[in-house]
Parts: sequence; C-alpha cells; structure tokens
Amino acid sequence: MLNAGIVGLPNVGKSTLFNALTRTRKAESANYPFCTIDPNVGVVQVPDERLEPLREIAKTNTVIPAAIEFVDIAGLVAGASKGEGLGNKFLANIREVDAIVQVVRCFEDGDIIHNMGSVDPIRDIDIINTELVLADLESAENQLAKLQKKAKGMDKEAAAEVALLEKIIPVLNENKPAVSLDYDEQEQERLKHFNLLTSKPILYACNVKEDDLSDAPNNPFVQKVQEHVKELGASGSCHISARLEADLIDLDEEEAQEFLTEMGVDDSGVSTLIRATYDLLGLASYFTAGEKEVRAWTFRKGMKAPQCAGVIHTDFESGFIKAEVVSYEDLVAAGSVMAAREAGKYRLEGKEYEFVDGDVALFRFNN
Repeated sequence: MLNAGIVGLPNVGKSTLFNALTRTRKAESANYPFCTIDPNVGVVQVPDERLEPLREIAKTNTVIPAAIEFVDIAGLVAGASKGEGLGNKFLANIREVDAIVQVVRCFEDGDIIHNMGSVDPIRDIDIINTELVLADLESAENQLAKLQKKAKGMDKEAAAEVALLEKIIPVLNENKPAVSLDYDEQEQERLKHFNLLTSKPILYACNVKEDDLSDAPNNPFVQKVQEHVKELGASGSCHISARLEADLIDLDEEEAQEFLTEMGVDDSGVSTLIRATYDLLGLASYFTAGEKEVRAWTFRKGMKAPQCAGVIHTDFESGFIKAEVVSYEDLVAAGSVMAAREAGKYRLEGKEYEFVDGDVALFRFNN
C-alpha cells in the first residue's frame, strides 16, 4: 500500500490532523515541540460518493472503499539536515514514504506556541524545503562520487545515472527541489534509485481555525500559500481545520454533519485532503459490484487490464483472458446491469486496455 508522510514544523497541527484522518487518538498532540518522536501509521478510507449508487444497483449491504496509508512524522526544525532537533530521524522517516503532505499553520493563536515565534506560512514552507534540498544535495554528491568510479569502468547504466545526477545537482544548489525538473521516461525510472526527498510529490495542507474554515479561500495566509505553491511548481494545496475534524472523532456520522452545518461548512476539508493525496500518489479506483459486495480497488494510473486484475489476485493476472468493462457513469445512467448490457454499454477489453478511474469491471481468466 502506498503511503504519504505528514510533515511540518512543530506545533502546526500534524498530529491533530493525523488523528482526524485516521479517526483515532493514536498520535499524541500537545503544545510543545517534538510531541511526535516515532512515526504513527494509520490506514485511511478514501471517501468516494460513487460507492452508494453502486451498492443500490448491486443490491448489497457490503461496501469496501479504497484505502491509503498516512504516516505522522516528527516535526522538523531549521538545521535538520545537519542533525538539529530530530532531523536525522525525520529525514530517515520521510525517505520511506511515497508522497509528502506538508501541514502549514495558517492561523494565529497566542495559546499555541510557534517554535519560530510568529506565524508565517511561507517562511515555514521554505525552512522545510531548504532542509530537504540540503539533505538531497549531500546525498546526490555522495552517490555521484561512487557512480563516477563505476562509469570509468565502462558501466553504461552508471554513466547514465552520472549524467542524471549532474543535471539534478545544479538545481539543488539553487535551492530548488529535484521535482522541479522535467524528466523523460528513462530518467524517471533512474530517479527512483536515488531516493531523493525532493523528488517526491508534495501537497500543502493549510491548517486554519475552526471559525475561519467557511471563508478559508479569503484567509490571507491561505492565499499566500497558494501563490507560493505556484512558484514552487508543487502538486497543489488544500485547506483543512484539523482541530475541527478532531472534535468530530467521537461523534456519529449524523451528529458530525449537524456540527459541520452549524459551522457553516459541508466538510472540514479532510475528505478533500484524502482524495487529493490519493491523486498525488498517482492512484485511481476501479470497481467490482455484485450481490456479495461493492468494492473499490486501487490501481496506479496507466496500468493495463491484466495488472489491474492482479490487484485482486495474482491468478487473475497470470490467467487473464478479457475484462468486461462499463463506465460508472453509463452503469448508473442505465440503472441496472441488465439495462446497461441491453444498451450496449458493456464492452470486452483485452490485455492492452488501460483502465481509467471509475471503470466497473468483471474479469475472465483461466484457473
């Protein structure tokens, strides 16, 4: 299962957000730096409004959503790349995740300490990004030295990796992330070998106060982050109220919705964050729908039919014959499987078919 690491400076709301995402109180949340030392890990369901219409069509009571994993990582401080604070632990933990959700404090509160002494989301973003770039620069230069020796021995792959590092290092020296460069397909594969922190996709989560959530787009801190994200060429941003969502943990669904309505919002932003992270990881969902269950299956965008079948079971991939596919929209518009078949909306797809988000599939395979 792919995962995303929740990072940020101390006391920006990382652990509160983690608790809200996972609907638990696994992560200690307190008003002092380094409250989180060892990373907390939680599996989170991906909200998907398409599951309920499919459940009604399939006439089943069992629905299984897609899921992703979030990791709550210790707060970072300036100097982390040189071991300051919990820097070494932070950097080691972040190397293990597939994407980064950087929580940025976008609220004033005199009762909650900011380790930098004031609230400035752009400064906070730049502190973390600089530490990641510095760590990558050291790592890239060390790897380059080793690969240059191999390349002298006529190792073609080593030579190609040397060329790629020589392309990346000048960018890092300009305090820019590795992800800001354009890479061809072969370079993208080689880039994975280096495990650079700044090659991971990043989503910025603007954490606002409960009372500011309904008007978050007009929050001056949020607006500054959105502009800065464009300059960085990052994957995007969203706004959330971690504290508000944490208050909903102990409420049932109906009570939680009533509470949100009273606050003037439909959602605390957490559902949007989960879906955005799912997309950030390059993931999408196809569905199976029958009397036994309706289920969302996670696949990487670009995967072909046999690989998607293998998500269910390896036998499905090795014995793949055909995939019987209908789009979610066509199935719901028809109102039933039979009506969709009669309307000619089902189609048989072979091994070269590239699945798209929202496909509803039935696989044919040899046992």
